[in-house]
Amino acid sequence: MKIGFFRLPAPPGAGFFASARGAGVARALPFAIYMAMLALGQALAPAPGSILHAAWYPLQIGLTGLALVLLWPHYAELHRGAAGGRRLPAAGVAMAVALGLAVFGAWVNLDLPLLSLGMSVEPPPAGADGTPDLRWLAVRVFGAAVVVPLMEELFWRSFITRWIDRDDFRSLAPAAISLRAALLGSLVFGVEHTLWFAGLLAGLAYVWLYRRSGSLWLAVLAHGTTNLVLGLWVIATGNWQFW
Repeated sequence: MKIGFFRLPAPPGAGFFASARGAGVARALPFAIYMAMLALGQALAPAPGSILHAAWYPLQIGLTGLALVLLWPHYAELHRGAAGGRRLPAAGVAMAVALGLAVFGAWVNLDLPLLSLGMSVEPPPAGADGTPDLRWLAVRVFGAAVVVPLMEELFWRSFITRWIDRDDFRSLAPAAISLRAALLGSLVFGVEHTLWFAGLLAGLAYVWLYRRSGSLWLAVLAHGTTNLVLGLWVIATGNWQFW
C-alpha cells in the first residue's frame, strides 16, 4: 500500500483478513480500539489540566487512525465510488452534504431528557489564560470529521448492518440491506451515543444513503459533514456537552 512517497508493507495475517470472519475483524478492530480507549479514559479520569488529560484524545484518535491505515488494503468498499465506479457523482456528493447538515440540525435540537442517556459538560483542555487549547481543538475536529466517520461507517453500515442479513456480509450489495437490518443496526448505533434518538435518526439517514447509492464513501461524507459542522458549532457556542 502506497501513501504519498511511502509504501507500507501489507499487514500481517492478510490471508486471515481475506476470510469473511477476518473481514469482520478488520472493520471491528478500529472501532474496538476507539471504544476501549474511551472506556479506559473514563476509568482513569485524568485530572483536567494534566498532561494525560490533554493527550488522551489525540492518543485515542491516533491509534484508531493507525489501525485504519494498516488495514486499508482490506476495505474493498472504500476502493471504489458509487455503483462500483472510481469517482463519486456530483449529485451524490451534494446529497450527502445536505443529509449531513440535516442530521446536524436534528442533533442539536433533540437533546431532550427523554431522548438522552444523560449529558455531561467537559470543557476542552485550556491554556494558562483559560482559553481552549487550539491544537487540541484542531485534533478533536479532525478526529470527529475524518477518523470517526471512516471508523464508524466501516463498522456500523458496511459490517454490522449487512452482517445482520448475511454472515458473509461482503457478498450482500448495499441495495439489498433489509429494513430489519437497517432498523436494528441504526438502533444499536443510536444507543452508542448519549443522544440515542438523534443517533438512531442519524443511523437511519446514513444507511438510507448507503443503500440508495451503493457507496460507503457517501455515507462517510454525510457522517463527516455532520461531525464537522457539529464540532465547529460546539467551539463557536461553547456547548461542550454535545461532544
